[in-house]
Amino acid sequence: MDTLCRCGWANPKNPRYLAYHDEEWGVPSHDETRLFEMLNLEGAQAGLSWETILNKRDSYREAFDGWDVERIARYDATKVAELLANPGIVRNRLKVAATIANAQAYLRLREAGQTLDGYLWAHVDGRPIQNTIEDYRQAPAKTALSDQISKELSRRGFKFVGSTIIYAYLQASGLVNDHALNCFRYQQVKDLAA
Repeated sequence: MDTLCRCGWANPKNPRYLAYHDEEWGVPSHDETRLFEMLNLEGAQAGLSWETILNKRDSYREAFDGWDVERIARYDATKVAELLANPGIVRNRLKVAATIANAQAYLRLREAGQTLDGYLWAHVDGRPIQNTIEDYRQAPAKTALSDQISKELSRRGFKFVGSTIIYAYLQASGLVNDHALNCFRYQQVKDLAA
């Protein structure tokens, strides 16, 4: 029997969810593909549960060509129709269009000599913010930092990047450690930044 203490949001009945919590959430990421993937998955979550998106993650990877930004940026009406018919993803026209717009915005960022990794991590001077919360419900839904990044990304043409979505993105990508203090991952994730 698993006796590890985890953040209260991690569904113990879903092995995929536990693996996400235990191995990925809050781990500092510098991988461009993963950062792009998580940005879009967090946007896809809007109005839904993270568990819903996590359960569809493999389908998203397949549907969006392994998160190949250059291919996604060139998607046409035929590909959009194919995506909207795919039951493995959230079939929302605005969210699909946002992913394509995000790929195009990402390429403009890269053409300007920036990476998503460099852009994001510059906001925290390359070191994750280490919060100290007792319970996951104490974590903020958004912060001044997520407000700032949200506005900047919107200005650059990214879609579904509201401040609440961006704060969840910062947590997921390890720019913020919001594991609860009593969670077995809190110190492990904190040590990754040392």
